[in-house]
Amino acid sequence: MTSTPDLDLSPTQIDRATGVLLTQAVGDALGVPYEFAAPPADEPEMIGGGLGPYEPGEWSDDTQMAICIARVAATGADLTSSTAVDAVAAAFEGWLNGGASDVGTQTRAVLRAAARATGPAGIRLTTAAREYTASHPRSAGNGALMRTSIVGLTRLHDRDHTAASARAVAAITHADRLAIDSCVLWSDAVRRAVVDGRLDLTSGLDLIDADGRDQWASWIDEATGADPARFSPNGFTVTALQAAWAAITSTDPGRGDGSDRGDGRDRGAGNAAAHLRRALSAAVHAGDDTDTVAAIAGGLLGARYGASAVPDAWSSLVHGWPGMTATDLTDLATRTATRG
Repeated sequence: MTSTPDLDLSPTQIDRATGVLLTQAVGDALGVPYEFAAPPADEPEMIGGGLGPYEPGEWSDDTQMAICIARVAATGADLTSSTAVDAVAAAFEGWLNGGASDVGTQTRAVLRAAARATGPAGIRLTTAAREYTASHPRSAGNGALMRTSIVGLTRLHDRDHTAASARAVAAITHADRLAIDSCVLWSDAVRRAVVDGRLDLTSGLDLIDADGRDQWASWIDEATGADPARFSPNGFTVTALQAAWAAITSTDPGRGDGSDRGDGRDRGAGNAAAHLRRALSAAVHAGDDTDTVAAIAGGLLGARYGASAVPDAWSSLVHGWPGMTATDLTDLATRTATRG
């Protein structure tokens, strides 16, 4: 697939791009202690524990799998190509066998089924994912959506290519159409936030099949400005997206109806940091799959506000597989956005 060359990125756009993986990881680590447990009484803290159990500040599988994608994308690879899909799929297999601290049920089933087959990793995993979906009518889990924000950085000035990349990467483990659509919508929202400085989840509706647009528009409208706890449980990709979007839009008093269709200029650093903090707290307070919802929300919040909006207390503590820190995440994101 051909792609329009990316234009030079401004310092503000670079800051937003570097915020994607970092803020995803921060949300992930904030949600880890409360996953499938009672939400905190006050603001969440990176106290560790959870299903790992994790160290304080340690991210979980949501960010681990995003890193697998980012390490391929950071080379400038075209994620729609079979070579890149093979590389990402092989990275997922390597992660499962060499460091995965927690693995979703569907993702584990697909990876295990693929391990029993022969041939290139991309073909084995996508085939196993299709077979899983064919035999499991409720296979639209949130395991593809949780890792998709980084895909939004891969072709920042080519929305069609971004959508195609989101489909290709999601389908490695999640073949259900709803899972794939959610990744297309979220990846495009990340791309738009980095480029234009806007939060707009509806702008990518034309990138999914026409017969699904009205339903997705309704789901997004239902979540805009709503209490994110309405969408718990949120293991389903639709409710995970709704919970993350509700957390973002319900905590921004400057947006009223939840839309962010201004002139693209960034707010002051204090307002950006305050909204980022409020939204991540709301994502955790949604309950259920707290690390995943906060990771999804974090990817888009980071794309909107940048790494500079992340409190130092969080960025200095966050870390995880494979021995990375905040600096490593921002470097990966920068190289992804600039194609290496």
